[in-house]
Amino acid sequence: MRYTKGHKEQTRKNILETAGKKFRKDGVAAVGLADLMADAGLTNGAFYAHFKSKEDLLKNVITCVFEEREADIASLASAAGLAGALGAYLSPQHRDNSGLGCPTAALVAEIARHPKATRKVFTEKLESSLRQLATLIPAENEADSYRKAIAVFSLIVGAVQLARAVTDKSLSDQILQSALDAALMLSQ
Repeated sequence: MRYTKGHKEQTRKNILETAGKKFRKDGVAAVGLADLMADAGLTNGAFYAHFKSKEDLLKNVITCVFEEREADIASLASAAGLAGALGAYLSPQHRDNSGLGCPTAALVAEIARHPKATRKVFTEKLESSLRQLATLIPAENEADSYRKAIAVFSLIVGAVQLARAVTDKSLSDQILQSALDAALMLSQ
């Protein structure tokens, strides 16, 4: 059967979007290729036309989801400023929708256990996100903005992870609000 022009690229994009959501929601280790491909509406055999392995898929997903989040943050920051972007990140909506949220908060613990090549892709994308955040933080120089960005990002990622882990909704909400207050202070 002959496919239309762009079919392969669209299929690859579909696999990446499906995997990005499933990896962030369920964790990389919990997602099997058969279920992933079924959710993408494809057969298992189609997978290997696009990726060498699940690890190759993960590296590509990291790149895609970070780029999507960077675009989202840039758009939000231009509309609502740093406080608005931090508020959106530390919101109950973000906490409750890990499949569509920040790849760092959803995947960082798992990424630490993956091969160096995967961690290298993650590192490069994280550094790009940190540079983006640094442009929103006023400081005397770029080095100070970057240092503050590292502190703020570390705080907000950890807060989202904690807020997702606890069973007490009130405590979860307090974690988010306390982290927002601290992130706003750090970013001044």
